[in-house]
Amino acid sequence: MWKCGDIMSKFIDSIIGHAIGDAMGVPIEFESRERLFVSPITKMIGYGSHDVEAGTWSDDTSMEIATIDSFINKGYFDCSDIMMNFYYWLKDSKFTAAGVVFDAGRTCIQSIINFSKGYELDRCGQNDTYSNGNGSLMRILPIALYSYYKELKEEEIVKLTNDVSSLTHAHEISKLGCYIYVRYVMFLLSGMDKRKSYEELKRINYDYYSLKSQDNYKRLIKDDISKLPVDEIKSSGYVVDTLEASIWVLLNYNSFEESIIGAINLGDDTDTVGAVTGSMAGILYGYDHIPKDWLAELKKRDYLIELALKFEKAVICGKNL
Repeated sequence: MWKCGDIMSKFIDSIIGHAIGDAMGVPIEFESRERLFVSPITKMIGYGSHDVEAGTWSDDTSMEIATIDSFINKGYFDCSDIMMNFYYWLKDSKFTAAGVVFDAGRTCIQSIINFSKGYELDRCGQNDTYSNGNGSLMRILPIALYSYYKELKEEEIVKLTNDVSSLTHAHEISKLGCYIYVRYVMFLLSGMDKRKSYEELKRINYDYYSLKSQDNYKRLIKDDISKLPVDEIKSSGYVVDTLEASIWVLLNYNSFEESIIGAINLGDDTDTVGAVTGSMAGILYGYDHIPKDWLAELKKRDYLIELALKFEKAVICGKNL
C-alpha cells in the first residue's frame, strides 16, 4: 500500500510525457503519412496546422488537467465537477497552454453543450456509433494513475473508467478503449516492461464488455499488434485506431524520443497519438529521458509539474472513493 509522503515520480513522468507528445503533434495534425515519412518532424516546432507557438499543447492535455484539477479540489472524481471544468475550458479557455481553445472535437463540444443546457449527466455524452473518436481516451490517464495507486478492484476500475469516458464518449467501443489503455498503463506502473505488460493485457477477461465491442479490438487484445507492418496501422481520430497506433509505436521503439517521433510521423491525428504514446513512454523511460530541448519548449511546464505533484499528493494522501 502506498503511503502519504512516498515519492511517485510516475505522475510527473506520465503527465509531462502526455503533454510533450501532444505539443509535438499539434503543428502537423492532419498531415499525411507519406509527406511526413519524406520529411519527418524530429523537434518541437510551432504553427503549421494551428496558429500557435512551439510547445503548445491542445485539448488532449487541457481536458486531462481539467480532470486532475477537479480531483485535487474535490478529493475524488466528481463527474459533474469535471464537466463544469470542461465547460470552463471550452467557454473561457481555462486549462489551456496559450489562453485559447484552438482544437476541440465534435463529440466533446456537443456533450459539453448538453451539460450547459442542464441535461442529466448520464445524457450528456454521445452514445451513437459515430461518436467513437478518441476524445475520452486522450484524457483518461488520471483514471489509470488513481486506479493503480489506490489498488482498485476490477469492477471499480471498469465503473470509474466507464463513468469518466461517458461524460463525452458513452458508446461501449470508446469505454472499452479507455479500459484497455487504463489496464495497460497500470501494468506499466507496476514495473513490468512493455512486452510483459502487453502479454498481461491480452490475458484480461473482458467480459464486462460485449463480444461485439471486443471484436473491434481483436488485433490488439487477441492477436499481436506489434507484428503488423506500419502500412496496416492507422492513426486516425477513431478511438480504436489511436489506441492501436500508440501501443504499436510503444512496442516497436526503444526510447522516449524514438516513440514520440515514431508516433507523430504516422500522420493524421498526430497530437492525440502523440499524447497517448507520450503518457505511456513517460512511464517507461522517465522524465530524465525526455529530450531537454523539448522540455525547454513545453508551454507551462512548471505549472504541469506542480499540478502533477498536487494530484500525486491528493491521490496518495487523500481518501479513497
